[in-house]
Amino acid sequence: MRHEQTEGVVTAVSHAREAEQVAQELARQLLHPHLGFVLFFCSAEYDLEALGPALQAYFGGLSVVGCTTAGEITSEGYSQGCVSAIGFDHRSFSIASALIDEMDRFNLIDAQQLVERLVRDCRGNALAPITDHSFALTLLDGLSSREEVVLAALSAALGSIPHFGGSAGDDNHLTRTHVYYDGQFHSGAAVVVLVNTWLDFEVFTSHHIEPRAEKLVVTRADSESRRVLELNAAPAAEEYARLIGVPLAELDMRTFAAHPLAVRIKEQYYIRSIQQVNADGSLTFYCAVENGIVLTAMTPGPLLPNLQRQFQRLRGRLGAPLLTIGCDCVLRRLELSGGSEMPAVSEFLREQRVIGFNTYGEQFNGMHINQTFTGVAIGRPDPSQD
Repeated sequence: MRHEQTEGVVTAVSHAREAEQVAQELARQLLHPHLGFVLFFCSAEYDLEALGPALQAYFGGLSVVGCTTAGEITSEGYSQGCVSAIGFDHRSFSIASALIDEMDRFNLIDAQQLVERLVRDCRGNALAPITDHSFALTLLDGLSSREEVVLAALSAALGSIPHFGGSAGDDNHLTRTHVYYDGQFHSGAAVVVLVNTWLDFEVFTSHHIEPRAEKLVVTRADSESRRVLELNAAPAAEEYARLIGVPLAELDMRTFAAHPLAVRIKEQYYIRSIQQVNADGSLTFYCAVENGIVLTAMTPGPLLPNLQRQFQRLRGRLGAPLLTIGCDCVLRRLELSGGSEMPAVSEFLREQRVIGFNTYGEQFNGMHINQTFTGVAIGRPDPSQD
């Protein structure tokens, strides 16, 4: 159990197992006279029916939002089976949030009304102009298969406001993921958070995946369920296994992490990660897939140097970070697990003050992507402006 406090934010972590104790520990660590908003990320192993009301009881009238994870990033680095949380000082952050309780029915008009409400709520604190001083965070049900539709509507409504986010996980069970809003955990839902601040920040995305020469064409797909039945006119799982030189029976999440596929849009590659092999030999993906798209075989490069370059660039612009909220794909963590790089990456995330979670997909300015580290870096207050 450890918490840290700096100008504008307080962080907390609880490894307790009982819901009441978790809520009590987080409330004690986040205790602050100017606490205005709480964001948390929790293991899906908790009794969510008990944890939801406990958090509401211990944080009183405060707004608290969060989601379940496939692993947590805490003030101690990578962790598992715990709750990681951030408390925001209302003198530095004006934050509004809303629930999308039916992702299946969400459309552009809903998005416009939701964003207007969030902007109006943020303006109530009169911290800074909305334009150039705000970013949005989305936490989506990671098994809804509706991320692209929701993100397209939100992106249009947000306009120039940058946004990022992560899809909730369930510790790799792939059965049920949850977001938390107004004292309850919800499935088939999303939470949208608008953050207005006078502090400098940058929304970013980064990946360490490099293209190979081989291509696969999706020749038969069920886009509604994100299942690919055929690649290059052959059974999908068989063709993928042949391409990467792995026996069909050995395909698993670690294999998918080590041998990703991507769609090329202009000069950029966007990962389309495989979620699982199905009994009929089809492949289910975390992101949208359609007939006719061309998938490029990719290979992971060194992960830590890529992160170091990204944060060096962020530091050059923002200075030492006050906080980074990070959405780190679960497949990146699986790639690291058991390897020699894991402790070094965990320590680096701790040094960069990253709080966040391992996701079932990331969101960046309206796009649903995979196998990335996506987030927002927030700079410290400038002492010369005091």
